[in-house]
Amino acid sequence: MIGPIKKYLALKLHWQIFIALAAGVFAGLGVGKIGGEDAMLFGSLSYIAVFDFLGSLFLRALKMIIVPLIAASIITGVTGVGSTKSLGKMGGKTLLYYVSTTFLAILTGLVLVNLIQPGVIDGKPAKEILGLHGAEEFKEQVGDSGFGSLMDIFIRMVPENPFRAAVEGDILAVIFFCLLFGFCITLLEDKYKQPLATFFQAVFETMMRITHIIICFAPLGVFGLIAKITATTGIDVFLPLAKYFATVGLALLIHAFITLPLILKFVARVRPMDHYRAMAPALLTAFSTSSSSATLPLTMNCVEKNAGVSNRVTSFVLPLGATVNMDGTALYECVAAIFIAQAYGFDLTISVQVLVVVTALLASVGAAGIPSAGLVMIAIILNALDWPLEGMGLILAVDRPLDMMRTTVNVFSDSCGSVVIAATEGERPAYGRKPKLE
Repeated sequence: MIGPIKKYLALKLHWQIFIALAAGVFAGLGVGKIGGEDAMLFGSLSYIAVFDFLGSLFLRALKMIIVPLIAASIITGVTGVGSTKSLGKMGGKTLLYYVSTTFLAILTGLVLVNLIQPGVIDGKPAKEILGLHGAEEFKEQVGDSGFGSLMDIFIRMVPENPFRAAVEGDILAVIFFCLLFGFCITLLEDKYKQPLATFFQAVFETMMRITHIIICFAPLGVFGLIAKITATTGIDVFLPLAKYFATVGLALLIHAFITLPLILKFVARVRPMDHYRAMAPALLTAFSTSSSSATLPLTMNCVEKNAGVSNRVTSFVLPLGATVNMDGTALYECVAAIFIAQAYGFDLTISVQVLVVVTALLASVGAAGIPSAGLVMIAIILNALDWPLEGMGLILAVDRPLDMMRTTVNVFSDSCGSVVIAATEGERPAYGRKPKLE
């Protein structure tokens, strides 16, 4: 027994996570067959409770370090960029990358949903066949906000109290404040600037040590999360609404395996396969947790240690991307909205579809990097377009696996962004080695 455990621990982290993911599926299916939520390990302790304990503990540990890690990494990233001119240059390139890839993702989804038309069955809208119902619980979360909620995204960026924003986990507000704080540090005299820069660099290094300790337990967390999902929903969660599922899945695959690799190849001048291997632990964790924010510490670790991108770039690009760069979520929101409209038989003119694209782009910026956050944003989009919220009942059944897929694409796009920005800043990302400067 000791021998196999030693061999497992000797494997690289991404293989440990992959094995844990597969073991979680088999364990979940086994528990599902013997009773699911009613299956007891011993006494009144159920298998589901054990799975939930492992998964929840891992997620809580990751969430524990998100705010201090983001704050320290952004401030050190901004101060490390150097001059105000350099900061503005890197920030401009980062935002250009985020907007461009998000727009390409939405466009991919828009083309496929119009070609495949998942909301049309046998030439007729699927409303009567599928029976639209449910999703009323999301109406309470969104209310009658419409475009007002989209405007709130930008209002939320400026916190009334930055400390309260940090306590409440309002990452967008934390990022804005830290960007402003770091920028103002660069304007100080050296006698004030150096102590602050050294302090936040020390905080960042400490947070990275804590992150490394937590990451070592990622396989256990992944096992618990996947086992719970499989035990409670079964493999049937992947079966219903196959046409819609296939449309979103195909669009995500095209973006992850064609669009982003082409950007890596021709803009960053790196081999896409090298980057896939470097990001494997983060991508598997993103798939199992469905949280780009929770995966952020591991993403930063993979980009720096495996892809060889400097801390100067990663500490600025990745925390920002974990909140505002949601390629997979934006794609999903566009496809889901059009799918619901097709199912109801709405007239989808070009102007209406352009409005869907713009709304999905704005909504994806405000989507929280947590599981199923995209569902709330879909409700906002439907309200903004005056489409019935009841249509969300169509997509609830298969949202969880799609959430896992789109989160993986979100994280992969963020990592590609860090490599692209590093290349434009004169770095040569050296996979498995220290970054080289041209």
